[in-house]
Amino acid sequence: MGRFGLRDDEWERIKDLLPGRAGWVGVTAADNRLFVEAVLYRYRTGMPWRDLPERFGAGTKVHRRFSRWAKSGVWERVFQHLAADADNEYAMIDSTIVRAHQHSAGAQKKPARTRRSGAREVD
Repeated sequence: MGRFGLRDDEWERIKDLLPGRAGWVGVTAADNRLFVEAVLYRYRTGMPWRDLPERFGAGTKVHRRFSRWAKSGVWERVFQHLAADADNEYAMIDSTIVRAHQHSAGAQKKPARTRRSGAREVD
């Protein structure tokens, strides 16, 4: 597993939700795990699809497959499955990472000062 790869336990959680596996109606995918890792790599690094490393295959083909999965709802199914069993151990918000606006602390609001422009109104 590389820096951006899936651990085996992460892969086990989603592999049965993906199309193209053995016993699935249609074409059996060569390697769903490599494809999912390519998508994760692309989104974690923020690179364009065309700049994906060669080990993931052609970026245009990866993008096309990603788009097909998005249109057919595969990604939504995966996200819903993962969200249902979310580990919220690290999902917390405290005042060290969320800054409040000055008005939320009870500061008095100053009335707005507006000046009339030199332009006259059109009748």
